[in-house]
This record gives sequence, C-alpha cells and structure tokens, in this order.
Amino acid sequence: MRNPHSEFADPGAAPAPPAAGVPKWLVSLETVVGTAVEYAAALLVAADVVILFAGVVSRYVFHRPILWSDELASILFLWMAMLGAVVALRRGEHMRMTAVVSMVSPQVRAFLEVLAIAAALTFLALIVYPAYEFAHDEVVITTPALEITNAWRAAALPVGSALMLFIALMRLLETGSWRHILGALAAIGFVIGILLLLQPVLFELDNENLLVFFVGIVALNVFAGVPIAFAFGLATYGYLAITTLIPMTAIVGRMDEGMSHLILLSVPLFVFLGLLIEMTGMARAMVTFLGSLLGHVRGGLHYVLVGSMYLVSGISGSKAADMAAVAPVLFPEMERRGAKKGDLVALLSATGAQTETIPPSLVLLTIGSVTGVSIASLFTGGMLPAVVLGLTLCALVWWRYRNEDLSHVQRATGKQIGRTLLIAAPAIALPFVIRAAVVEGIATATEVSTIGIAYSVIAGLLIYRQFNWRRLLPMLVETAALSGAILLIIGAATGMAWSLTQSGFSQSLAEAMAAIPGGRVGFIAVSIVVFVILGSVLEGIPAIVLFGPLLFPIAKQMGVHQVHYAMIVILAMGIGLFAPPFGVGYYAACAIGRTNPNEGIRPILGYLLALTVGLIVVATVPWISIGFLKK
Repeated sequence: MRNPHSEFADPGAAPAPPAAGVPKWLVSLETVVGTAVEYAAALLVAADVVILFAGVVSRYVFHRPILWSDELASILFLWMAMLGAVVALRRGEHMRMTAVVSMVSPQVRAFLEVLAIAAALTFLALIVYPAYEFAHDEVVITTPALEITNAWRAAALPVGSALMLFIALMRLLETGSWRHILGALAAIGFVIGILLLLQPVLFELDNENLLVFFVGIVALNVFAGVPIAFAFGLATYGYLAITTLIPMTAIVGRMDEGMSHLILLSVPLFVFLGLLIEMTGMARAMVTFLGSLLGHVRGGLHYVLVGSMYLVSGISGSKAADMAAVAPVLFPEMERRGAKKGDLVALLSATGAQTETIPPSLVLLTIGSVTGVSIASLFTGGMLPAVVLGLTLCALVWWRYRNEDLSHVQRATGKQIGRTLLIAAPAIALPFVIRAAVVEGIATATEVSTIGIAYSVIAGLLIYRQFNWRRLLPMLVETAALSGAILLIIGAATGMAWSLTQSGFSQSLAEAMAAIPGGRVGFIAVSIVVFVILGSVLEGIPAIVLFGPLLFPIAKQMGVHQVHYAMIVILAMGIGLFAPPFGVGYYAACAIGRTNPNEGIRPILGYLLALTVGLIVVATVPWISIGFLKK
C-alpha cells in the first residue's frame, strides 16, 4: 500500500511493526481496488471539465444551452468527491493535526497513529448503513433534467463510505501491531461505552451537550491526530445518536447537502487549473515577471501573494478554489528563495480570511438573500475592508522580512522587466480572462475554471510549448485526492452546523446577544467574538443562514448599518475559518500547500493578530464599509 503513514504524521514517530498474517490476496485486492478507484476518480474530474466547458460553448457560441449539463456535472461531482476521499485515505492525505502527537514518546506516537486510523474506521462503520438507507430513499426522486432516479447520484455516499471502510481496515492491519490495534479499539469502545452509560443523563441536558460533543469530542479527536473530517463526523454522529431521536440518515443527508453545492465544483477544477498552470510553464513565466518587479524587495513575493489573492478572490466563489489557483503559481519560487512552508501556508490562510468580502463572494450573495440587504451595496462595501486587512498583513510581512538576506538577488533592469513581461503576458492575462468571463456572463463561477483550463492548454501547447501528456493522469488523480479531502471536511462540517440548528443553540444565542450591555459597541464586540467562534466550526454559508436572519435585525435596532455589520461578520467568520485548531480553511490551505499543519501554527498567530487589528479598524470606522455607498 502506498504511503501507509499520513504525510502529516510526525516523521520522527517510530512505526509499529505491522500486524502479522495479512493474506497476500487481500493486499492484492486492495491494490486492484485502489488503482481502479484512482482511474475512476481521474476520469470523473476530466468528465466534469468536458461537460461544463461544452455547456459554456453550447450556450455562448451556439446559443443552444445544454439543459442537463449542470445536473450531470453535479452527479459526477459527488462521485468524484467520494472516490477522491477514498484516494486521499489510501495515500494518507486526509488533513489532520499532529501538534500534540509530536510531543509524546515514539511508542505513544505509534499507538496514536493506529488510534487515528481506528477512529476513522469507526465512523465509516457507523455511517455506511445509514448512507445505504439514504441512497435507497432517493430512488423515488426523479431528477428534473435527465429524468433519472436520484439514487444514481446518492449511491456515491454508501459506495464511497464502503470503499473507505475497506481501505481504512487495510491501513489498520498494515500499519499497526496487534497490541496497538486491540488497544486502539478498546479505547474507542471504552469512550462509546461511557457515552452509552451516560445517555439518560445526556439526553436530559440542554445545550451543555454541545460542549461535550462539539468541543470535547472534537478536541479529543483532533489533538489525538484523527483526520479532521472524521473527527467532525464522530462528534456529530455521537451527538445525534446519544442525545436525540433523529435517524442517522440525517447526517448523511447533511453531508450530501454540504458536498453537493454546485459552486464547490469549482474546487477540483481550480486545483487542476493550478497544476496545469505549473506544468505548462505559465506559472514560472508569471513568477519570473513578478519577481523582476518585487524580487529585490525584502518580502517581495509575499506582497505578491497578498495582492494575487485579492485579484483572484471571488472568481470561483470558494476560498479553497481561490487558494488552489494562487498557491501553485507562487509557492515553488518562494520556497526556492528560502521561504518556509509553514509561513507560506500561514500567509495563504490569512489572505483567505482577508479576501472574504471581495465580490462576487458567495457569502455576500448569501447575506443578501437571507437578510434582504442590497447585494449591490454589499458588493460596493466589500472592496475597501479587504484592502485594510491586506495592509495590516503587508505591515507584518515587512516586519518579519525586514532583515531578509537578498544579497544573492540582483535587481532587474528595465529591459529585463520588459522582456519577462512579454513572455509572461499570456499567463498574466489568465486572471483577467477568467474574471471577464464571469462579469460578461459568458460563464458562471462554477464554469469559469473550465475556460481557464482550455486557455492554459492552448497556451501550453502553442505558446510555451510545454505540455507533458504523461503527467495528465497523475495530475487528475492528485486533483481528485486533494478535492476529496477538502470536500469531506466541508460535508462533515455541514452536518455539524445542522446539528447546532436542531439543538436550538442559534435561537438562544440571538436572545442572549440582544440583551448585551454596552449598546452598539458591546453588540459589535460580542458579534466579533461569536462569529470568530462560529467561523471556526462552521462554513460561512451555514453560519450566515443560521444566524443572519436573527442577528441582522438586532444590529439594525442597535443603530449599526447593515452593510457595515455584514463586513464585520464576514471578516470575523473568515478569521475563525482560517484559525487553527478548528478552522477548516486552515487545513485546506495546508493541504493545498502540501504542508504539515504543525509548521504553520506559530507563523499564523502573527497573521491572525494582524487580521484582528484590521478587523478592529473596520469595525470602528464605518466609513470603510459604507463610505462609497450611494446616499
């Protein structure tokens, strides 16, 4: 089996001897199944690209839209996400935190590695039958365009869960000794047994259960090194199974809802676009030009990263997709110049939080739809707050890199800059082509990445003359694995968000905030704290859907302009979303940057502080958000 230990695991951990007696035929079966899944996932990524691009061409060029293209792409997307999650599990590429694990002795570390696999195995074993029931219930639903049963789409959930269950079992047998395996299963069984014994007590509790499951259980799993998606899933399953009478198919339904949002289809497409840009030489051309402009400045390419995220943000509607479009272009050259991976993913995460208000942000659209605030006003108000936070990040970059040794870097002449600009012009035009396609209505935010892919293929073949056909399959597999890891986290987080709704926590929170002393200032201060916390455990859209209709009327009563309040809320959630140890966005940035999450913990603290300073400035100066609105 490839990579039996996670790439995020501590390299100093002493691996336990594998359990003896794994039949060779079972190992061979795992190899066959794993290879087949990789090919299938790669094919699904390619199919989605072709279908969505064909839809754009048919609609815009021939004025004959393909009515079923989005629906078919959505069906294939869920299958790609689940099979990609299988590939990620097989490769050990699911995101996890090992900060605590790395502090213990090698023997304990080896046991925790086995425990992490066993925990994932437990969740998959618990969820596979409810996933089958959910798919079975979808048989009676017919899709509107293709007019086929929705079970064809929903079947991806039980099939993917079953395949991950098999892969997890094989990893458990191949990476752990029998002593560690039995110990890990006993530990998990002990926790489950305690929860079952306490079920009558927990059932009678109110929101205190949220602390037990969504703080206690999640923290226990995350710090033990359990992959983030499975940590979220175990907490949600435990909460619903122990404290409610809700059927477990509800978890699968919410995961399906979180992973099936069509806008998320842009995530794998932009991941693939990023890999394509690097493979065709476009990335090197862009970096060479940007380096000629700012390469002689201390921290120059870090400024470029901040500015690049500002420019591309909002194109895809997904922060993960934005990061996936920028990081592959800049990271290799920045690493060659001596930047540490931990600092790069920390700054990437910070820029993800910084650019949350830039239109056409999906969060802005969601706020407008659920609160009635003018979307045009939100779009106008969102540009300057991101600039303020960008300046605070640049100030910290200047401080951190003020003594950077650039003695080996020679300042480019005007002629050199002009020559690199000429070479890079087709590559630099790509972000403008993508944004123009959205603004002019040529393609949706989901489809626009396919235009970028087609543009990159043509540029690679005809202009840069760098296109390695043999790399396409590995790139498609890598896209599926990375996307599956990200999307499984989003699905699990959506299930957690729905559970919070069922608990009544959202209504209780709104009532408590309405009674806060200190008037408008106190309300804004508490809102910042609350939405940082919510952003760390929820994706932005579920949090807005849950709390926007409750809190925006209160803000209006307090005398807070609703566009101003929207900017505060979005930026606060962005900070939470990209703040470890719970922020999903941080782990997405680490996965995109192929970096151990531990490496970014220390650098990101400074960037989070800079973002907080910027947020306080935005909160205390309403003009930044509303100064350009029409009176």
